[in-house]
Amino acid sequence: MDVGGEGLDPAVPPYRGISQVLRGEIRSGLYRVGSQIPTQQSLARRFAVSRVTVQRALEELRSEGFIDSQRGRGSYVLSNVPRPRETTSRSLPGTSGVALAKHINTAFEAPRVTLDVFSLTTESLNAALALPLLRVRGGEIRPESVRVRILLPNLEGPLAVPRRVGDPEDDLPLKRLRELVRNHTGTLVSSIVALSDLGLVSDVSVEVKSVAATPLTKVYLINETESLHGFYSVVERPVLYRGEEMRIYDFLGLGSMLFHCSAAAAGPDSYDSAFVEQSKAWFESLWSTIAQPLTLFE
Repeated sequence: MDVGGEGLDPAVPPYRGISQVLRGEIRSGLYRVGSQIPTQQSLARRFAVSRVTVQRALEELRSEGFIDSQRGRGSYVLSNVPRPRETTSRSLPGTSGVALAKHINTAFEAPRVTLDVFSLTTESLNAALALPLLRVRGGEIRPESVRVRILLPNLEGPLAVPRRVGDPEDDLPLKRLRELVRNHTGTLVSSIVALSDLGLVSDVSVEVKSVAATPLTKVYLINETESLHGFYSVVERPVLYRGEEMRIYDFLGLGSMLFHCSAAAAGPDSYDSAFVEQSKAWFESLWSTIAQPLTLFE
């Protein structure tokens, strides 16, 4: 696990602490424009971290316009002032499989991780959690707490989707969805609870509830400062269930686009902050009123 050495703020992730130190040294003139900064190996020794952590710090400086970093050449100072920032802290929309993984991986570098999720299944969330959970198990990161709340549709009632093409009364598509949800969610709950069982994270909580509604959007609220929203598109496709092939109307989840808002770097009166706060209030209104505990296994 990287805890960081010389001059690093223990309250921030090591890679961010390294970028803060190097940024200050570049701006102070210690490293002048055109000069080469120390190698990754030297920086890893100086800060008592892995080269992977150093690489993340250098990537942050490169994205800000301070350095040019290329394989085989090292890193050179381009400027002692940051590139002008965009007026928004939002990242560009990305597909669910990529954007969600990126934001959740970063979220796990914070001391306290919170995830509030509203979706049809937890398939995308399972995939996105694979890397940060591996990093925790490997000792690279060590959050103090991980608290997850998942809101899914009520699997016992009728849903608009999935539905069999030409036979909307057939309950096989819903039975198939029940099995998918229970399998994906059961795996997710077990993998997060294991962080506590293995003594890796002291405070772990996973709650799953359901609401009597068909989710037409997916919502991810991350560390109380970020939101990702995506739209489910209805597609017609063949599926195989218990040896029978059928055509159903289904939601496209993994390939859907997610739109990002962040209150972390925005002012309290910004659009992003207002959107994130309203998203949190909306989720809480469902969670604390009509949502009911979801039984995964009968």
